[in-house]
Amino acid sequence: MSQTLILGTTNAGKLRELVELLEPHGIACRSLAGLTDAVAVEETGATFAENAALKASLQATALGSWVLAEDSGLVVPALNGDPGIYSARFSGTDATDIANNALLLERLRDVAGRRRAAHYACHAALADPSGVVMATSSGTCGGIIAEEPSGAGGFGYDPLFIVAEYHRTFGELSATVKAVISHRARAMRAMLPAILRHLG
Repeated sequence: MSQTLILGTTNAGKLRELVELLEPHGIACRSLAGLTDAVAVEETGATFAENAALKASLQATALGSWVLAEDSGLVVPALNGDPGIYSARFSGTDATDIANNALLLERLRDVAGRRRAAHYACHAALADPSGVVMATSSGTCGGIIAEEPSGAGGFGYDPLFIVAEYHRTFGELSATVKAVISHRARAMRAMLPAILRHLG
């Protein structure tokens, strides 16, 4: 009988994606929502990978459960990799998606064409109940930053992120398409063999 896998987030959308991936394999999963023993993890890592491992390990230790955590964000080479690990708080501690997008466009105001290339990155880590990281994975999705937002779907920088294969932003693409090609989806699929090996 498989154990329950805790996804190290309270985000319902991320949980839904994981459930769809694991349900066919009989592995139950849930988010941190409502778990009183969950801890607030300060993301002090210098990379996505370090933050993912930190979140997985500390939550697993606190909960005594298998935990899958991820850290992800937008990387723009023309901005020396920014916003990077600061994607969620790019415009400050009280950042909003609108403010972050506005700052990104401002920073790219004099950048044109292919120099507006960017990619979403996601790193995931799976920790056992004692907090030992047993597996890691990563995924990316390449694109170009648009000159203005387009589409009401998704979240974060999605209305500005033009997916090369579709010539549309993530904000314009359906959730079904995003669930196949996104950085997070790719990282989670890469993690699936390890999840099945340890929890299946």
